[in-house]
Amino acid sequence: MRALIALPVVLPLLAAGVSLALHRRPAVQRALSVVVLGATLVASVALLVTVERSGVAAVQVGGWPAPIGITLVADLFAAIMLVISTVMVLAVLVYAIGHPRTRDHGLFFHPLYLILATGVAASFLTGDLFNLFVAFEVTLGASYVLITLGGSRDQVRSGMTYVVINLLASTLFVTAVGLVYAATGTVNMADLAGRVAELPAGVRQALGLLLLVVFGVKAAIFPLFFWLPDSYPTAPAPVTAIFAGLLTKVGVYAIIRTQTLLFPTDGSPSTLLLAIAGGTMVVGVLGAIAQNDVKRILSFHIISQIGYMVLGLGLFTVAGVAGAIFYIVHHIVVKTTLFLVGGLVEQSTGTGALSRLGGLLHRTPV
Repeated sequence: MRALIALPVVLPLLAAGVSLALHRRPAVQRALSVVVLGATLVASVALLVTVERSGVAAVQVGGWPAPIGITLVADLFAAIMLVISTVMVLAVLVYAIGHPRTRDHGLFFHPLYLILATGVAASFLTGDLFNLFVAFEVTLGASYVLITLGGSRDQVRSGMTYVVINLLASTLFVTAVGLVYAATGTVNMADLAGRVAELPAGVRQALGLLLLVVFGVKAAIFPLFFWLPDSYPTAPAPVTAIFAGLLTKVGVYAIIRTQTLLFPTDGSPSTLLLAIAGGTMVVGVLGAIAQNDVKRILSFHIISQIGYMVLGLGLFTVAGVAGAIFYIVHHIVVKTTLFLVGGLVEQSTGTGALSRLGGLLHRTPV
């Protein structure tokens, strides 16, 4: 059990180092990525089955007890997210192997892609706020290089926007972690579930709002969404697909985890979350209407659909949260696939502009 929880994090992390050493052997590098992510998927499914049968699983890394040590925790929510994310990471990797923009940069793509998979898995499994911050930073470091893969001017510009906004969010995050520790004496989320409730109402609300802003940037909720439509469309199709499917959902996962565990309501809906959800849905749809490029349309659709997830959480009912989780899983699969299809269309026709895609059925029927 102890090894099973750690494997989805450890396997791709170790493989990233090996992959970098194999940069002169691209075929072996590609095979390694597929095999390791396949093994990670098997471990993730085994963990899901174990959690479903035996309940929440936890391990203290290095034997250090909480709240001092690193705690990895897998409940049913985390295990489901881990399985579906690993499925899509593996599927996109297979697509990327045949894509020219990622195939030609295999030296960097495969190690960075494995590091990205490590960060995503760690985000779902970590049991404390500080290591959630570390997982976010691992993901950010890999994603910044991936989003600029190819080095075009538009990619570098959008990559700078992406990294600056996310670094500001990271600064707020580490500040929030420090404030939480100062107020409660721990950053372990299981311990915080009891201690946060004992804080004065004003302190509790301030901490909850600060964490909501941090994770809201990652999730691209209203009004913190503006960076996403300019950042995602410039990256290679496989990179855009995995970003669209997973990275914003990591932010939504963190919002659901912290708001339900650390800052639950008395069962009544959250006016703030419902207002944010409504704004996110509306601006996403209106933004999509004004676009001509397929990737930009899909990018704005991500924003609007994040609003539905936040809406389910904001109701603070069992059915609402369950619906949000179901929609997250659905969105990961569908949105990733849509961006892959958009990439195929652009690769086949040389453009993603809707105004220039007339007659696509006749030109490319299959």
